[in-house]
Amino acid sequence: MRNYGRLWAVLGVSAVALILAFGFGQLKAAQIVITVMGSGLALMMLWDMIQTLRSGKFGIDLLAITAVVATLAVGEYWAAMIVLLMLTGGDALEDFAAHKAKRELKSLLDQAPTKAHRQETSGLNDVQVDDVAVGDILVVKPGEQVPVDGVVIEGESMVNEASLTGESKPIEKGVSAELMSGTINGDVALTMKVTKTAADSQYQGIVRLVKESEAKPARFVRMADRYAVPFTLVAYLIAGVAWWLSGDPVRFAQVLVVASPCPLILAAPIALVSGMSRTSRHGIIVKSGTTLEKLASAKTFAFDKTGTITSGVLHVTQVKPVSPWREDQLLQLAASAEQQSTHIWPAHWSRHSLKQTCWRPVMSVRLLGWVSVPKSRNTRLRSEKPNLPARLTL
Repeated sequence: MRNYGRLWAVLGVSAVALILAFGFGQLKAAQIVITVMGSGLALMMLWDMIQTLRSGKFGIDLLAITAVVATLAVGEYWAAMIVLLMLTGGDALEDFAAHKAKRELKSLLDQAPTKAHRQETSGLNDVQVDDVAVGDILVVKPGEQVPVDGVVIEGESMVNEASLTGESKPIEKGVSAELMSGTINGDVALTMKVTKTAADSQYQGIVRLVKESEAKPARFVRMADRYAVPFTLVAYLIAGVAWWLSGDPVRFAQVLVVASPCPLILAAPIALVSGMSRTSRHGIIVKSGTTLEKLASAKTFAFDKTGTITSGVLHVTQVKPVSPWREDQLLQLAASAEQQSTHIWPAHWSRHSLKQTCWRPVMSVRLLGWVSVPKSRNTRLRSEKPNLPARLTL
């Protein structure tokens, strides 16, 4: 936020100086305003640069700061203002990019499970997820997040694991099936036995890595910074020679202004912000600018296909009715029965049937029992599991 303040200060002083110089013709007053503010900002940036140097790093900003001081010293205050605008604008853009990345990562932290329903002798009690121990019996209600890793001991439901695996299709979980923390239970309650504490579970492991990355963020390294030392020394040498040959200190300031890599200082964070914004719109979270930089040297990419390089949306491509039923009749029956179901498949049946034929609205049902709608003939909708029959009476 400090860099935002500096940028606004530069913009504010620039506006005041422009009004004084071109609105009231007070060129001397405009020079004083810019010189005082520019000197203060240059001192603050110089102090930051000293701290950077003490940490063993060296940036190209030192050349730009020297250019600001030199231009102010020789009275070229408008040039100093432009360089300051470039410097503070680039720093503010980098802060914006870092803040945007943290905001996207924070959504992951906010989704971390915090409570669990533990089955005790006195009944079902809500406890903090950190208090859950290995061997505890937990109940995961419909639509809730699985708090810790465990194994199903009772119940059968469809569990959405997209937050961990990227797989958009819910996975059927029954007795002895493993559950991962952070996944979302379907429309049936599950009873599970805890196999890992919260600290060792899948989702908490991801959260821990995110927190570590925030605590130790990779600083964005501009291309110019990699060659900062030799470039700065050469620029100082050329500027000194120009001053010595011409006898005019303005030449020294001019060389430093020309050598200041303002386009690089601005171009790098702008590209960073644009890249992060574009990827976030497609559901991709980029931790830092260093991550984007490293992509330039990547030779191989490995993707989890579903939901990553595909849209994760299912489509009905073919319907094969069994005699005596027609395709439109089969779609009508399936879509009518499951129009309000929470399962992933019925939504696509209904969408496909709307394109092909009409369907009759009925109450929300789950095709694991008997459903009755007043009409004349009987139809049996077969389940893939023979012990889970479903019949629709029409």
